[in-house]
Amino acid sequence: MLVSKKKREMLVLRGESVLRTYRIALGREPVGPKRQEGDGRTPEGRYTIDWRNAKSKYHLSLHISYPDAADVARAREAGVDPGGDIMIHGLPDGMRREGDWTQGCIAVTDEEMDEIWGLVEEGTPIWIGE
Repeated sequence: MLVSKKKREMLVLRGESVLRTYRIALGREPVGPKRQEGDGRTPEGRYTIDWRNAKSKYHLSLHISYPDAADVARAREAGVDPGGDIMIHGLPDGMRREGDWTQGCIAVTDEEMDEIWGLVEEGTPIWIGE
């Protein structure tokens, strides 16, 4: 998977082929990488989809392995909590929201999340870039 924060776009890949492209919403402060809990930013870097939540209050959700060891070390050095619980998810109560509104997650519509749920397995690498 590839996420372009600048383009507000997420690509689901199979090898080198693009299977699907999705328009996404990000954290409410989308510019720059996530540095600490509550900053409203979506992380940047290479992570993994490491578990799924079928009972999410945001329809369905796939967990992104943030924070990694480098994120934890950077936060510790700055004396802050790196945060966590970063997901790809649907919408609360199926409601459409415009703009960037999450706490640092990547949001799509519920219908798109249904499709992503079927395409993406645990262990899938995800690269999130500017």
